[in-house]
Amino acid sequence: MEHGRPNKEYVPSRHFRHGQNQGATRQKDAYARLLNQHRSSKFRSYLRQFAQQHTQKTEEPNNDTQEYLSEKGESKVTHLYQNGYFSPSKSCEADNTLSSHIVKPKDKSEAVELHKQKKVTYVQVHGSKKPNVSIFQDGNGLSGGDGAQTNSKLQYPGILPSEESNIEELAWLDNSSGKLLTCSPEQSTIFFPFSGEKADSVTKQMKKKKSKKMSAGKISSEAAKGTSEVLNSDLASAGESHFADGKAKQQNTRATGQAEGKAFNSVPSSVENDGHRNRQSWGKRRQIFESYMSFEDVSAGLKRGDLIQGTLRINPKKFQEAFINSPDGSRDIFIDGILARNRALNGDVVVVMLLPREQWKTLKLDKEDELVHGTTKQSLLAENVNCMKHSNSADERYSPDIIIEEQIDSNGEDQELVSEMQRMHVSTLACPNNARLTASKQDTISSTINPENLEKFLQRTAKVVYIVEKKHSRAVTGFIKLLPEKRYAMFSPVDHRVPRVNIPLASCPADFPMRPEDYCKTLFICRIVDWHENSNFAEGQLLKSLGQAGEIEPETEGILREYDVDFSEFSEEVLSCLPHALPWVIPAVEYQKRRDLRAECIFTIDPVTARDLDDALSCKQLADGNFEVGVHIADVSYFVEENSALDFIASRRATSVYLVQKVIPMLPLLCEELCSLNPMTDRLTVSVIWKLSPHGKILDEWFGRTIIRSCMKLSYSHAQSLIDNPDKMFPAEEMPPCSPEHSIDEIKCAVVNLHAIAKQLRAQRFEGGALRLDQLKLSFTLDHESGMPQGCYIYQYRDSNKLVEEFMLLANMATAHRIYRSFPERALLRCHPPPQTKMVEDLAEFCEQMGLKLDFSSAGALHKSLIATVGTDEYSSARKEVLTAMCSRPMQMAVYFCAGVRPDKSCFRHYALNVPLYTHFTSPIRRYADVIVHRLLAASLGCGHDFILPLEDIQKQASHCNDKKTASKRVQELSTELFFSVFVKECGPLESEAMVMGVMDKSFDVLVLKYGVQKRIYCNALPLQDFTFRKVGKKPEMKLIWVPEDPEEDPLVQEVHIFTLVDVILKADEGPLRYSAILRRPSALTS
Repeated sequence: MEHGRPNKEYVPSRHFRHGQNQGATRQKDAYARLLNQHRSSKFRSYLRQFAQQHTQKTEEPNNDTQEYLSEKGESKVTHLYQNGYFSPSKSCEADNTLSSHIVKPKDKSEAVELHKQKKVTYVQVHGSKKPNVSIFQDGNGLSGGDGAQTNSKLQYPGILPSEESNIEELAWLDNSSGKLLTCSPEQSTIFFPFSGEKADSVTKQMKKKKSKKMSAGKISSEAAKGTSEVLNSDLASAGESHFADGKAKQQNTRATGQAEGKAFNSVPSSVENDGHRNRQSWGKRRQIFESYMSFEDVSAGLKRGDLIQGTLRINPKKFQEAFINSPDGSRDIFIDGILARNRALNGDVVVVMLLPREQWKTLKLDKEDELVHGTTKQSLLAENVNCMKHSNSADERYSPDIIIEEQIDSNGEDQELVSEMQRMHVSTLACPNNARLTASKQDTISSTINPENLEKFLQRTAKVVYIVEKKHSRAVTGFIKLLPEKRYAMFSPVDHRVPRVNIPLASCPADFPMRPEDYCKTLFICRIVDWHENSNFAEGQLLKSLGQAGEIEPETEGILREYDVDFSEFSEEVLSCLPHALPWVIPAVEYQKRRDLRAECIFTIDPVTARDLDDALSCKQLADGNFEVGVHIADVSYFVEENSALDFIASRRATSVYLVQKVIPMLPLLCEELCSLNPMTDRLTVSVIWKLSPHGKILDEWFGRTIIRSCMKLSYSHAQSLIDNPDKMFPAEEMPPCSPEHSIDEIKCAVVNLHAIAKQLRAQRFEGGALRLDQLKLSFTLDHESGMPQGCYIYQYRDSNKLVEEFMLLANMATAHRIYRSFPERALLRCHPPPQTKMVEDLAEFCEQMGLKLDFSSAGALHKSLIATVGTDEYSSARKEVLTAMCSRPMQMAVYFCAGVRPDKSCFRHYALNVPLYTHFTSPIRRYADVIVHRLLAASLGCGHDFILPLEDIQKQASHCNDKKTASKRVQELSTELFFSVFVKECGPLESEAMVMGVMDKSFDVLVLKYGVQKRIYCNALPLQDFTFRKVGKKPEMKLIWVPEDPEEDPLVQEVHIFTLVDVILKADEGPLRYSAILRRPSALTS
């Protein structure tokens, strides 16, 4: 099985009866399905002829069809096969039939009573023009047909072992004689008395359908060979069903027989299933996934280094591929397919075991100046070699997953290796059974080159053997589909990285079984509750209907639930932790404990829509020419007491989540009102105050608890106006309300001075080796009534934003040093690991071949080389965004950690900031990590409770904050994508310039400059006469040959490479929330 979501779901017989034991459904259905696959008209004709001949020999002919009906809830015995006894010998004589072993009930009622007591299994035999099979075991039914049967279908009789071991007799009814025939299970052999040419004919036909042959000599008769192989194959397949690649597979069996004239067991003694089968497990489902290792074995394996732990990342565009980071920073470890993933979901912390070296992946190598035609008949294999990663063919799951990375042969010393690896790659693609690099081939290569160079072309593969922590919420959005005659429905997640889920019909809407079409566009949320080893599909429960797919609110709720964002109302227990008397007044005792700064010129700078104002700034010039600069942060820890209900809910939410249309707060709104630094309101704060020189040098530093009164709430736009116009006298109507104790001019002077100092601090940071990779951020204007997007624009990051950022960074760094000095073991810090080594090496080689002079030796070197590379023309910002996107790929996420769990202090460093210590202190209203840091800081100042939280608990909370921050970031991105998709649908098509970011063999990626979105353009969707792809060195280029609009004109030729400017059209697709980018035809002048 390579796909987690097969195209066709396994559907049992459409005619099973409700009330039957569902536990045996798969066993029975597998048998019925197998029977239906045998199509032998000659065989059927012979059986009819045999039945007619045997009917003439019977003593009491009776052609009436009989059925034994059980009471309500019991199974109905129906037709099994054509008339006649079945003898264990070639002879058709009566004394050789099973009648010699038969125990005959007195009448029909006695037979039915035996059946009710589950002591007899009934199999009825009668003459029917259209044979149908029904076998009942202990009241369980099996239908062998799908409605009306065609003459080409043939079913074979057989007696299956019962699921219970207390069967005392087997019985069947012979319609021709009207007798109920019974026997013990040991005497239950059934096979057909074939002989002569007819037996030979049957044998030949059956051998074509069955891959296994019976052992010669165990059954002397050719007739016995033919019939026993057919019968035993059918019976073996009845007990089990095999799933692979999302399709049911038949089981090959090998039967053992006895000498002529002796009965042989119709149940095979062994069943083959890829060499992994419980040979005695009748009715049991095949184990698809490996069992997890025990905790003890995993712990021991991790200590020995045999196992590796990491976070699972699943490719969202190709869900068969998954990865975990390599501990040594080299190329990611590849996990190939759903089976190797072993039921783990994206984000789970897993333990993997490396596969043998011969199963590692060979990486694709490109020939110099290789040319690939897009529409001409070139080698399909060559196309796959050039770009298997972007293949969308239906047969993709049957070919090996080849990881494509840019490999550069810079010096030509390993050209023999390059050729050999190309041949290996081609042979791997052509191999139907996913063959990897063979040991002999590997040894040959290893003997000719340095092993270190060989590693360059191999990627380690692994399989999941244990799930340490299920980080994925197991909640997914998707659609439900009715499966006829089943007691469950199929749930198809929108996220293809999640498997399909079987959900009970009881959790679906009441009218869903009768009107499934009414729910085809309804979005549901489902929670996965289990995923068994023997099932392709997970099991789950439908939580609720979200609404119509494609609408903003249902889609938003689905996003929040998928990423486990708690958006419920705060409970009364939580709200009771806060003071309810409003307006709240600061207790008099706090004025005695805190430094009173209410008379200072202090103000906030935030987005215009911000509600949680948790930071404020102050700046005044001193008599000596230096400046006193303060950063004042809301004292949230004063209201959020440790171990309270409010503290618990805040620690669980860990962060506020910002959507396009709203915010999901970490703390109740009441807490925001109590803590938020609103203008002209006394507030409790924690402050850091420096004495700074005009050049930004820190001369003195002070930490403490304070009380402030903000004099103005500035937006970034207001602050930018003050920076841009330092000499302008701003009238009151152009600015927000101002405190009467301070003037607008005083505030303007403070903002301008802060801007001047911030520029100095920023320059010092980047001279000191800092790196900044800004990503474009899309913002929307919304209709006040409907909430629908009316417009969108790229958010401008201006000097006012940089001003606030510099002083927040300075406060965070200063706080990190303070709490680490006081609590070297318990300090909650934030580090940014360096980028993944192998990805940086590959990117550096690629940029070198592209002629891009980027220096990846350090964060500072990369920043400086980026600035120098982008240029200064009108498209320099666009080139910077393309390069930023490329350089962001090897970067890792910054994480919180407890200092005591990392003995190596070099692991404390923040790569992008290039500082030894960093933490988060400035946003406690929206980040719980900041609340912990405030408590640490208060304890270090001697004005708070002793911080006695154990190291393990601090690290556990740090990990939880990391998870929630990652989820919050992803939810924010999905919210933006949702609104932009709706905007394209409502206001599109949209036209824009775009810059090419990457070129593949059949497509290329562009950055849409007007909206900041990245899209892929597929050449086969364009009106092209032809297109060609080649690499000059390692520089990918594509030539597009457009079909001329006028047949008499020459076709237009367009060259596409990285940094090429093109015109694109964004237009909505048919599906909800889907839109695509279409390349506009170039004009004759631009081509």
